[in-house]
Amino acid sequence: MTNPILDELHATRAKLLADAGGDLHRYVQESRQRALASGRPIAEPTQRTIRCTGAVKSGELAVENQSSPPGDR
Repeated sequence: MTNPILDELHATRAKLLADAGGDLHRYVQESRQRALASGRPIAEPTQRTIRCTGAVKSGELAVENQSSPPGDR
């Protein structure tokens, strides 16, 4: 079974890579240069990290280890 859309995508990918001499790194660099030369805005995503807030972990406070008052049971 063949899928004409996938066949076209694979052929296009092969042509783009062949145009860059088979070098994916070169293709990406040339694509970025074309994008920058277009003058259109380009998103620059940044790496998101989880910051340590210094919050105390559950069970580390003496208050958390005490039983609840009779009214809360």
